[in-house]
Amino acid sequence: MAEKKYTSTIRLRMSAKDAHYGGNLVDGAHMVHLFGDVATELLILTDGDEGLFCAYNNIEFKAPVYAGDYIEAYGEVTHIGNTSRKMRFEARKVIATRPDISPSAADFLEEPIVVCVAEGVCVVPKEASRKQP
Repeated sequence: MAEKKYTSTIRLRMSAKDAHYGGNLVDGAHMVHLFGDVATELLILTDGDEGLFCAYNNIEFKAPVYAGDYIEAYGEVTHIGNTSRKMRFEARKVIATRPDISPSAADFLEEPIVVCVAEGVCVVPKEASRKQP
C-alpha cells in the first residue's frame, strides 16, 4: 500500500502593509511566515495537533515579491519519523502587479514564478499526537 501524501496550499494577496522596502518590495521573511502556516496545516492533517517548528533548511529566495502580487504557498510532508515531520515548501507568484501599465493592472501568470523554496523539520510530541500518520 502506498504511503499517504500530505500536502497543503494557501493563496493570498500581498498587501501594501506587507511591503517592507522601497518600490513596494515584500520582505522575504514573509514567505517563511507563509511556510509556517502551511506547516501548521500539515501537522494538523498528520497528527491533529499544531506541533512545533524546529528548523528551516536551505531557504532560497529566487524572485522578488511586490505588494499586490498573489502568492501560492505549497508544502508537503516528505518524511514521517517517530515524532518529526520533514517538509518541503515552495512559494509561487501566480498573479503579478503591473504598475508600469496602471496602478491597478495585474497579470495572471500562465507559468507561476517560484519566489522561494525551503525545507523544514517539525515535531509533534508523542502525547500531543492524536492520529497515526
